[in-house]
Amino acid sequence: MNVHDYAAQVLDSMDHVGNVYWVACGGSMIDLYPADCLINAKSPSMVSAIFTAEEFNLVPPAALGEDSLVITCSHGGNTRETVDACRIARDKGAYVLGMTNNAGTKIDSGDWPCWVYEWEDDTPQSERPAGFSLALVCDLMAAQDGYTGADAMNQGIAQLDGIIAQAIPQVVNDLGDRFVELCKRHDFFYILGSGPTFCQTYGFAICSLMEMQWQNCCYINAAEYFHGPLECTEPGVFYFLQKSSGVYRPIDERAQRFLETYTDTLMVLDSAAYGMDQLDEAVRTYLDPIFFYEMNVTLRGVRGKAFDHDPDYRRYMGKVEY
Repeated sequence: MNVHDYAAQVLDSMDHVGNVYWVACGGSMIDLYPADCLINAKSPSMVSAIFTAEEFNLVPPAALGEDSLVITCSHGGNTRETVDACRIARDKGAYVLGMTNNAGTKIDSGDWPCWVYEWEDDTPQSERPAGFSLALVCDLMAAQDGYTGADAMNQGIAQLDGIIAQAIPQVVNDLGDRFVELCKRHDFFYILGSGPTFCQTYGFAICSLMEMQWQNCCYINAAEYFHGPLECTEPGVFYFLQKSSGVYRPIDERAQRFLETYTDTLMVLDSAAYGMDQLDEAVRTYLDPIFFYEMNVTLRGVRGKAFDHDPDYRRYMGKVEY
């Protein structure tokens, strides 16, 4: 089954999709964030919310019920909190759709539909959770709301593979050495981003750097930066700005202007400078996070080699009780 088949299955099973809940943990949750943003920006008939799984389990939303679509993702397939969320949602009468990279795991139990995806270096973005979930909700909105942006979204997702492939060596060449140098000089730094891209600001910090590189850092929404965090800005403090190409770009530009004035240690990764401005303006806002994810992976890899720190090495995750 492809994404359109899964969307058709949802529409055949539900009289009306009133709310969509995205439930996962860590990187799996981050992948679902752009589709959550898209629904809330474009659908007059659906409300969307995203939850880390254990919070969903402890306090399920009051509206969870028969007009709810609950989309979950567990990359490994056995994340206890996410599997529990599927059961809770099913027992409340919601339609549950799981995602995983591993067939036959607990989330792929047969108790609800589950999409099993590939995760190889050459897996196209359309076949990964972020691209899949965006295409899925476009189909839902097209059927339920008359949304006309599905073709532009599918075209944009298809363009991503080429843009990303071309951008990776350019980003390594332009930013790699300086990123390593600044990580060596700074035990801690701040990462900024806004709009849907903020999920990858968060992801770069907690997954790529804190988890996989043991690099202390902090994520800040570029709009909220001006409502408190700006007071820590001074020369010698390292800031990394993820500058988006879509409708939230003015927020990032404002942050960049201030940072260029009040600190001497700023790196800017501008998606528009690496090809994202080639995408339809109507959809690039929601596709920027996919671009930034791949650049985050690239930069953590460059850092990992320079620091001799394998991104797959863990000291706690999966090794101790927690």
